[in-house]
Amino acid sequence: MSPNLTLLLVACTLIGTGVYLFLSRSLVRALMGFLLMGNGINLLFIVGSGPAGQPPIVGHSEGVMADPVPQALVLTAIVITLGMTAFVLALAHRSRQLDGLDLVRDDAESRRILELAETDNLGSVPTARETAEAIQAEGARTESRFHEEVAPPPPEEHEKGVGR
Repeated sequence: MSPNLTLLLVACTLIGTGVYLFLSRSLVRALMGFLLMGNGINLLFIVGSGPAGQPPIVGHSEGVMADPVPQALVLTAIVITLGMTAFVLALAHRSRQLDGLDLVRDDAESRRILELAETDNLGSVPTARETAEAIQAEGARTESRFHEEVAPPPPEEHEKGVGR
């Protein structure tokens, strides 16, 4: 039994469109892409599970039974998709309240690294040995400060009766 070519093409179209939308900076478009990808993958699970058959209830069907595992995977994926949809909608709503936009902004650290990479000024990268030595030196400094702060002062020498 060969899989239905129409269902495969629909699944591939859903996944391709979903990936395109998911790569957008808009949270709503990314959510729509996530939903389309999820539906396309669910459709692939169903197509890949084999031909349709009788319900998977032992003793009640005389013909070929359907495989229940892909059906369970699809149901689980639907529930997870529902939870992710609610979460991303909450993020988009909050972003819209704060900024008036639902776009994902660049991180300041990522922007700084990108600028350094564009100017080809990443600086010298320390070797593993230099990094290990720096960590050891920092640990020794921290330990000495700890002992200075925690250790009691040395006992004072009392000259009892000596030299009197």
